[in-house]
Amino acid sequence: MDGGAEAYMDVLAAVLKTYTRCPAATKPVLKLRAKSPQNSDSKLSTEFGNSEAKMTDKRHDPSRKIIAPTGTKLNAKSWLTEAPLRMLMNNLHPDVAERPEDLVVYGGIGRAARDWECYDKIVEVLKRLEDDETLLVQSGKPVGVFKTHADAPRVLIANSNLVPHWANWEHFNELDKKGLAMYGQMTAGSWIYIGSQGIVQGTYETFAAVARKHFDGIAKGKWILTGGLGGMGGAQPLAATMAGFCMIAVECDETRIDFRLRTGYVDKKATSLDEALAMINAAMEKGEAISVGLLGNAADVFPEIVERGILPDCVTDQTSAHDPLNGYLPKGWTMEYAGEMRKKNEAAVVKAAKESMGIQVEAMLKLQERGAATLDYGNNIRQMAFEVGVKNAFDFPGFVPAYIRPLFCEGIGPFRWAALSGNPEDIYKTDAKVKELIPENPQLHNWLDMARERIQFQGLPARICWVGLKDRARLALAFNEMVANGELEAPVVIGRDHLDSGSVASPNRETESMLDGSDAVSDWPLLNALLNTASGATWVSLHHGGGVGMGFSQHSGVVIVCDGTEAAAKRIGRVLWNDPATGVMRHADAGYDIAKQCAKEQGLDLPMLKD
Repeated sequence: MDGGAEAYMDVLAAVLKTYTRCPAATKPVLKLRAKSPQNSDSKLSTEFGNSEAKMTDKRHDPSRKIIAPTGTKLNAKSWLTEAPLRMLMNNLHPDVAERPEDLVVYGGIGRAARDWECYDKIVEVLKRLEDDETLLVQSGKPVGVFKTHADAPRVLIANSNLVPHWANWEHFNELDKKGLAMYGQMTAGSWIYIGSQGIVQGTYETFAAVARKHFDGIAKGKWILTGGLGGMGGAQPLAATMAGFCMIAVECDETRIDFRLRTGYVDKKATSLDEALAMINAAMEKGEAISVGLLGNAADVFPEIVERGILPDCVTDQTSAHDPLNGYLPKGWTMEYAGEMRKKNEAAVVKAAKESMGIQVEAMLKLQERGAATLDYGNNIRQMAFEVGVKNAFDFPGFVPAYIRPLFCEGIGPFRWAALSGNPEDIYKTDAKVKELIPENPQLHNWLDMARERIQFQGLPARICWVGLKDRARLALAFNEMVANGELEAPVVIGRDHLDSGSVASPNRETESMLDGSDAVSDWPLLNALLNTASGATWVSLHHGGGVGMGFSQHSGVVIVCDGTEAAAKRIGRVLWNDPATGVMRHADAGYDIAKQCAKEQGLDLPMLKD
């Protein structure tokens, strides 16, 4: 044995000797195997329980009421830092966030910051941040400020990212309770959530595609059955009626129904299935489209509809099924009982929730067999049902491969912007500019008209519209010019959902059934984030688990500020060309002819693209 080997053995012996003397609580540090739910102890240790209580206290503050500043007066040193400050605050506006007192924006436990101390420190740092500095945020915690340069992002965010072997809800929840992690969902932790409008147009486009594919383009006299009226699901009723459908949306939390009534996203409330059916039948007889929020549990209502022989025209679901611990109420449980059980026995909650999802999915499959157009709307409910024995859970498709992928092939996706002035007129002026620059798209014009008429702004005035590679940069440059010449009162921020063409890997949603089988390859969102950083975005984020839960997705976000300067114009030209171009690249690489043609038409340099 040579000297190097002897030294190695000495070190190893010392490590093992130290390890055997460690208290039991510290030994899992050396484990190389993630715990599985089956092996977990349902009882939390006293130490762990205390840390959970402390973490809850740090996150809950009912005295907080966060409202983003408006107008032209800066609270930070430039608009490049004022913008993330206002958008962070906007995420927690009472009309935007689901539980702002807990920092929860949407999607179960999707937060804007890890705890209130971290939130306060982020605000403090953004106010003092210089234009050649970058703030790093690790799972909602501001961890460092570094010298960079004027074209570098002012903020870089990483949320919920775990080494793949440990990328499951059980391990994440342990870290979360200890204050070591935060679930960022998609736009919650990346500070570009704009309320339910953020998903309305995508849902509208999907329902319109359903009508074209299954009902000869006629939604009148048809109705949709769904579940969930939370931050994402709450968009469904308005999107359905805008597309011409009636809708019954089952929701177990009455406060959510009331919130959607107050903000104009749902038309009526019912407390029984018969009452809800009577409402939509009366509307359909008159040729009207209405939405009804039905107070109940989807795991009860969907099977009841099957048993009674009722057949909706379309069936979907947008409960927070991606998070079985926090996002789905088990069948037969009250909201209060579920809250208690989440503190006492997490494993029992998860088990009961998944079993209930299985019941709901089995009902959806039955309705599909009877002729209903049935689709998964991206909450991973099929996976949860599959895990409890519903082997044919994936017999109904996800919405992306069924209806949306052709749009992704051209880089078309959820382009959104917000008026930092707080003045709705800034949004109406940009609406008009979009129509001016894209005159040949009547469907887009119709969307903008309906949005102005029917969508209430939540927090800062904002707009979303689905546009692609050929339009995003030129629209943004026009907005920047409007700021420069004073047409707009203050700068605007431009971002998007992480649900976009090149920014996500999610095998049960956005990248389901890719042509080349590359569903689970997550290099693409990493490249997207790196390229947006190099291109000069104002802030860039890289998340894990959004939409479908821990272990099932990786995705990135981007936001850029239009402050009217020439420097901004250069950054905008790079970022808002390169960002959607990565979506065209990703789909062209997978073999989609639409994407290949788009790449050629737009002059993308894709070295491996073949004729």
